[in-house]
Amino acid sequence: MPKLQLEVPHTLPQNEAQDRLQRFTESIHGKFGDQAKDVTQSWSDNVLTFGFKTLGMRIDGNIAVEPEKLVVNGDLPMAAMMFKGKIESEIRQQLERLVRV
Repeated sequence: MPKLQLEVPHTLPQNEAQDRLQRFTESIHGKFGDQAKDVTQSWSDNVLTFGFKTLGMRIDGNIAVEPEKLVVNGDLPMAAMMFKGKIESEIRQQLERLVRV
């Protein structure tokens, strides 16, 4: 299964970055509307676990909120391999927007 891995730097206090990340799934749903279905998120300490379904494929992962960066890890279905760059780009854009000062 292809891996989804990226880091997004931020200059926010860690707790503020985590507070802003609360809106991550809202931003995914807001940008993609009906293209993102079954959007879920849950927290464990400083790690957000998320999931959504798009183009009939389930994307699941987690985002660790570290002092100076957000670390995203997940698995992509094989069918999503040709969209990996686009998926990573969209997730990066949404996260950069959320932690922008």
